[in-house]
Amino acid sequence: MNAPSKIPASSKLIAGATGDWELVIGLEIHAQVTSEAKLFSGASTGFGASPNSHVSLVDAAMPGMLPVLNRECVRQAIRTGLGVKAQINLRSTFDRKNYFYPDLPQGYQISQFKSPIVGEGEVVVDLGDGESVTVGIERIHLEQDAGKSIHDQDPRSSFVDLNRSGVALMEIVSKPDMRSSDEAKAYVTKLRTILRYIGSCDGDMEKGNLRADVNVSVRRPGEPYGTRCEIKNVNSIRFIGQAIETEARRQIEILEDGGSIDQETRLFDPVKGETRAMRSKEEAHDYRYFPDPDLLPLVVEQAEVDELAAGLPELPDEKKARFVSQYGVTPYDATVLTLEREAADFFEAVAAKGEGKLAANWVINELFGRLNKDGTPIEDSPISAAQLGGLVGLVSDGTISGKIAKDLFEILWTEGGDPRELVESRGLKQVTDTGAIEKVVDEVIAANPEKVEQAKAKPTLIGWFVGQVMKASGGKANPQAVNDILKSKLGI
Repeated sequence: MNAPSKIPASSKLIAGATGDWELVIGLEIHAQVTSEAKLFSGASTGFGASPNSHVSLVDAAMPGMLPVLNRECVRQAIRTGLGVKAQINLRSTFDRKNYFYPDLPQGYQISQFKSPIVGEGEVVVDLGDGESVTVGIERIHLEQDAGKSIHDQDPRSSFVDLNRSGVALMEIVSKPDMRSSDEAKAYVTKLRTILRYIGSCDGDMEKGNLRADVNVSVRRPGEPYGTRCEIKNVNSIRFIGQAIETEARRQIEILEDGGSIDQETRLFDPVKGETRAMRSKEEAHDYRYFPDPDLLPLVVEQAEVDELAAGLPELPDEKKARFVSQYGVTPYDATVLTLEREAADFFEAVAAKGEGKLAANWVINELFGRLNKDGTPIEDSPISAAQLGGLVGLVSDGTISGKIAKDLFEILWTEGGDPRELVESRGLKQVTDTGAIEKVVDEVIAANPEKVEQAKAKPTLIGWFVGQVMKASGGKANPQAVNDILKSKLGI
């Protein structure tokens, strides 16, 4: 119902030539279910195989072939519903969604319409600076994917690859609760993280395993919803943001010129930076849905739902809260550390060897920074969690200084080895002997009489002396001891 709604204070308004406009965004995420077999056949779901090599008689819609529901796909959908705190419907049905397309051999898609397996849920999305927004989930239903039409292999013909035909998809339909492209991108990022934690979808957008249909409309603040347009099959989070911004500007220009928005399906062209019409889409459904006569209603026992709930891993929100309380890291750092389950596990292994905040700094700033620079996934990190944990432990117990730790990090990255053994064999231990440090301090003070007088007048210059002493000691002097001795010698 297009009822007026109160505009939240945190909403992002777009300035137009005639006043402000509010974006209204809803997303339909198509997530490929992690399963070795397809939704209604035993054919493989492996990616990258030769065209039409993973096609059963059911997928090809041969006469007399009947679908048989894959139980694991059902379990994955239930896990996903539990992961977004949604209602699990113990009884659901499959319907036929009728339309013609060359890569849809049956002439219809088996989907769920009136009775999906998962009902309403929610995803809490962190936006930074402590701000968050709750995006409602309308439903999650199971359906089969279509094949793929290929148009660039021959100048006169198109080809059809049915390897994807019948692959299980979860369509995750949000409510129109997002008010900016940033919120939409953050929602997809969070949802992708949840799916990957659960293991129900690998979230690989490059392979098309996670893609979005983006519904965009604009309205004056406080007015009823405007006419929406759907942008089909956007396959990157960056493109989702760009498509929303582009479509919003297009709609605002039309409305401010006195025109009206036609409800239609559009495509986003990231090269040209524009959306273009694909087909009109009437308000009424024209797919002629009816219950699939080959499939009985799907009935799930509550005991199985409870079993799946008990087997869920610790999810991102819970893990983030635990990291803050257990390791004393900031909420922002906890968010970064829990974006990927592999990264969170890596951090915990590092933190087991040393202090939590220090471990977080090394994982986020040094490790993630180097991995991103080299384009290396964390599972292929040259430095193991045990090695980085050993380094952090050496810093925590005062064996090495922060500067030496960075040198040690570089050695571990390029050569490997045991951190403690490397410190011993290469003479990297931190100097804590106050007598030895005092000797270096005396030498630096004697060589810089002018700076001594300046420091007495301006105590903050002690930092310059600390730097000189650390440099003279090869970074091995204990920084706190250097500070204490300098303050005493300089009378600060």
